[in-house]
Parts: sequence; C-alpha cells; structure tokens
Amino acid sequence: MYLPAHFTETDARSITGLIAEFPLATLVAGIGDGVAAHHLPLLLLGEDRLVGHVALSNDLHRQLEDGAPVMAIFRGESSYVSPNWYPTKQVHHRHVPTWNYEIVHVHGRISFQHDSRTKRAVVGRLTKSMETRINGSEGWRMADAPAEFIEANLANIVAFNIEIERIVGKSKLSHNREPVDHEAVRQVMDETGHKRLASRMKMHTVHAVPESPAPDGANMSDISDGANPADMSEPPDQDKK
Repeated sequence: MYLPAHFTETDARSITGLIAEFPLATLVAGIGDGVAAHHLPLLLLGEDRLVGHVALSNDLHRQLEDGAPVMAIFRGESSYVSPNWYPTKQVHHRHVPTWNYEIVHVHGRISFQHDSRTKRAVVGRLTKSMETRINGSEGWRMADAPAEFIEANLANIVAFNIEIERIVGKSKLSHNREPVDHEAVRQVMDETGHKRLASRMKMHTVHAVPESPAPDGANMSDISDGANPADMSEPPDQDKK
C-alpha cells in the first residue's frame, strides 16, 4: 500500500491491538491469473502466527498449496473528514476532504490442517477470544453444545495457519495537520461516536506539513486520488490514501 513515512505505524502494541479489536480480516491470495479475497475472523498467536478456518466447501484450501503467500488486511475504525472542521479553513480555505483510518497488512505463508484435533483447537481459541470479550465468564463454550453436533460442524471446516513474514501498519489520523486543526478533528471524532479514532489521535504527535503556493493547473482531479486538504499546494504524496 501507499505509505508515507509520517503515516507509518511502528508501535507494536498499536498494531496487535488493532488486530485483536478488529479480527475480521480480508484474506487476499493470488489464484491463477486472478486474485481471491475472503473475509474471515483471524486470531494472532504470539508474534508470528495467525490462525483461522474456512468452510470445507470453500475452494481456497484446494486452490492454494501449503506455503502459498497470502496477505491478511485488518481495518480499524475510519471516518470521512470534512474541510469545514478545520479552524484554519476560515484563514486560507486551502483544504479539501480526506479520510482518517488505521489499517494493518499481515504478509505470510498459509498452510491448511484437516485433522480434527487442530480444527477443534482453532475453533476453541477463536471462540474463547470472542466470547470472553463479549460475555466474560458467562461466554459460550464448545462443551455447551452436544458432542455430535460439534463433530459434525468440525467435519465441515478446514483450519489454517499463517506463518507471518512481515507486518505493515498505517495510521492516518490528521497528525500532518496544524495542531489546532488536528484537535478540532479529534473533537468531532469524539462527538460523532468515533471514540477509538479520537483516542488514537491523542496518541499521535502532530507534524504539520508546511504550505507553499499552489501549482498551476491544480484541480479537483487531485482530490480523487486521495489528496490531502493541502494537496493543492503540497507535493502529491503528502496525504494520499
């Protein structure tokens, strides 16, 4: 993905926290001459492994050989950012719309497991993670269901393991704005229910990008490529998505 240095997320706890809080990933893999994308909950085990499962009827485990490269995309909270939220708009009007968001790309190699023991362990880990978060000590357990029912369901899935090779994180949180604009956007995030974004914005140091005269020929086509509110005057890579 496009990743300016000032949007690179380097804090390991922030990255693992996003994966844990937003476990429904988009798993991307090359299939023949095309690309396949599957939306699957994944669980991070330690620092170097993701686990999950697919339906037996899902051809992914037949299309990919063990060791095939894949990428899991985890997307955190996101929000549109209006130019009207920037106090400095009233000063120079040099702003256009943009988005704030956080994203993590996990690159690795996948392998599939068909044995009942591994499938039970993967489902058990995923279930415990989600149920503990939602229901605490009253969470649903596999033992709550009839044994034959669980076995029948396990027979219809395939577990998989992704050995992680590289993790890339991106946090685009208005921290390339003037401090007054950054704080104004953070307040709107908080007031409109984007509590996580507002909290995350507090954690990022603001590095305002200096402005220069707008280049000749700048127009709204720049915005369609993800230009930042100051892209009419800044190098085109300052705030692209």
